Amino acid sequence: MGIDFGRVLTAMVTPLKKDLTIDFDQVKKLARHLVQSGSDGLVVSGTTGESPTLTKEEKVELFRVVVEEVGGDAVVIAGTGSNNTSASIELTQAAEKVGVDAVMLVGPYYNKPSQEGLYQHFSTIAQSTNLPVILYNVPGRTAVNILSQTVVRLSAIDNIVAIKEASGNLDQVSELRRSLPDHFAIYCGDDSLTLPILSLGGRGVISVASHIIGQRIQEMVNAYTSGNVTMATKIHCSIFPVFKGMFVTSNPVPVKAALNMLGWQVGPPRLPLVEASQEEKEAIKKVLSDAKLL
Repeated sequence: MGIDFGRVLTAMVTPLKKDLTIDFDQVKKLARHLVQSGSDGLVVSGTTGESPTLTKEEKVELFRVVVEEVGGDAVVIAGTGSNNTSASIELTQAAEKVGVDAVMLVGPYYNKPSQEGLYQHFSTIAQSTNLPVILYNVPGRTAVNILSQTVVRLSAIDNIVAIKEASGNLDQVSELRRSLPDHFAIYCGDDSLTLPILSLGGRGVISVASHIIGQRIQEMVNAYTSGNVTMATKIHCSIFPVFKGMFVTSNPVPVKAALNMLGWQVGPPRLPLVEASQEEKEAIKKVLSDAKLL
C-alpha cells in the first residue's frame, strides 16, 4: 500500500478553552499554521493531543475538523489506538468515514500483552479498515516494547506500512531496518534522535518540537537526505536544546506552555496532567529565548 506520509509530521496538541472543552477555532488555526511552517502531515489525537482524556465523540470531531481544514494540503493521521481492541476498531472505522489518510495505533498500555497479544491486537484492527496503519512503539508509556520480530510479522499485513519508534533504543532501530522490507517506513518518535535514526534508514520524524521549529527540522532532514551531513549535524546541534526543552516534564505540558508563550491559545492540559510549574515555565521560556523564538 503506497502512501507517502512525508518526512516531518507533527503530533498535534489539542487546543482547549479555559473550561477544558476543545477550542475548534484554534484547532483549525493551528493545523493550518503547522502545515504552512514545515509539517508534511499531522497526527491528531496522539499522546501529544491528550488522547487518553478525549472522548470518542471529541476525537471523531477533531479528525473531521482537521481533515476539512488541511486535508489535501497535508496528510492527516488519526490516533485511534488504545488498550481496548474493539474500541480501537470502532474509532478507526469512524475515522475512516470522516476521510483521514491513515491511522496510528499505539501499543496497548496497562494490559501488558504478550508479543502474540500485540500481534493479534494490531492485525485485528488493521484488518477492520482499508486505511494505512502506522504502529507506535513507546514502551516508556505503555510498559510493553513491540519487539522487532513482532513488527516484521505485522509488516506482512498489506496496510501496516510504518512504525513510529520511540523506544529510545538505536540498536532496536537498526534491527528493524535490517529486518523490515525497504518500503516499510520507520519514523523517529523522539525529536532528539531524529538525525541518528535518519542515519539508520529512518524515513523522518513524528515530532513535538515541530510545533515551534518545524521549518528548522525540515531543513535538517532535507540537508541529511540531500547528502549534506555536516549541515544536518550543525542544524541538529543548534536545535537540540529546543528538543530537550519540550520534555522537561510530561508531554504535552511543555509544548502547550511554549505555544501559549508564543501567542497560541492552546490552553492548559486536562487532568491528570497539570500546567507547567513556574520553574518549568522559566526553563521553557529560556529555551525559547535562547533559540530566538521569543
